[in-house]
Amino acid sequence: MLKEHAKLMKVFSDSGEIIGRKKLQKMIYIAKKMQFPFYEKYDFHFYGPYSEELTLQIEELCNLGFLHEVKEKKGGYFQYRYSLTETGSAFLDHADLDMPDMKGYIDSVNSRSSRFLELVSTILYFDGLEDEEKKEKVFTIKSKQKYTNEEYDEALQYIEELKQIC
Repeated sequence: MLKEHAKLMKVFSDSGEIIGRKKLQKMIYIAKKMQFPFYEKYDFHFYGPYSEELTLQIEELCNLGFLHEVKEKKGGYFQYRYSLTETGSAFLDHADLDMPDMKGYIDSVNSRSSRFLELVSTILYFDGLEDEEKKEKVFTIKSKQKYTNEEYDEALQYIEELKQIC
């Protein structure tokens, strides 16, 4: 039952801390697209790919005392910080987890802004489309974000870099 939860705990163990629910959603989605063994179902939502399943798993990990969640007031909104607890770390030490090394991937994506990861994950969500159609789709559905052509190109380049890391 906790195998998928343990995979998430490994992400927190490797990252030290993840700041933001949106960033967490995008990190796991992108990891899944990079062929890491995550199986949460994603749908397209306000901020790009979103998994209700992942949200519930994180809530369960917090309730079990394996994950520490800190809610901070930041400007006009709340921001959440997540880190593995000692109990979570002890559980992870005993978990029979068959996961590829994700540390390089985790360090890379965790250093990026959630806004940028939203763009990257949205591009990956529409990876079945032709390049121009994908770009048009992203710029249309993400018009409020006001992404530039340069940011789009940077996101494409970053996806290629991630493929090399993974």
